[in-house]
Amino acid sequence: MKNMKIILSGLSIAVLLGFSINTYAAKSWGVTNEVKAKFTGTVVDIACQLTGNCPDNCGAGSRQLGLQTNDQGLILVAKNLTLYTGAAEELYGFCGQEIEVDGLFTENRNVRFFQVQNMRAIGGKWAKATRFHKAWAEKNDTKPRKAKRWYRKDVRIKTIIERDGYLGLGLDKDAEYFGN
Repeated sequence: MKNMKIILSGLSIAVLLGFSINTYAAKSWGVTNEVKAKFTGTVVDIACQLTGNCPDNCGAGSRQLGLQTNDQGLILVAKNLTLYTGAAEELYGFCGQEIEVDGLFTENRNVRFFQVQNMRAIGGKWAKATRFHKAWAEKNDTKPRKAKRWYRKDVRIKTIIERDGYLGLGLDKDAEYFGN
């Protein structure tokens, strides 16, 4: 209880002094250089921003999307909460709109990207960034609960593996590596 009083006292002091307290719902993934962040930005199609090739509705989930912010510029939103997926399914419904996101920034070789965990329209209700399963299930005529291991059933992935192998280096390299 003593610790609870200290936390509440610190919180009360910050509020009284007019400090803004940022609370993050994002969970750490233990990724190198990760930083929790919550901010607002306008959902944009990355290719559209860079090349002028701009399909309707940000490509309806088929293109890489990002957030245009006033203070940080164009942010690549590379991931959501679903295994092996990007964030296009999460964001395209907000194409051209300003939203608030909560998640993790990470960086590799000077390339910085964002992994969205929670999002909402400005003033709206927070939602977890897990729309991919439902969307994949609808596109593949199955139930969302059966889409959990979507990557083992997806025709696009199976086609690539048949062509390039599991390592992506060719079937001969797979045979050499896996001993087949």
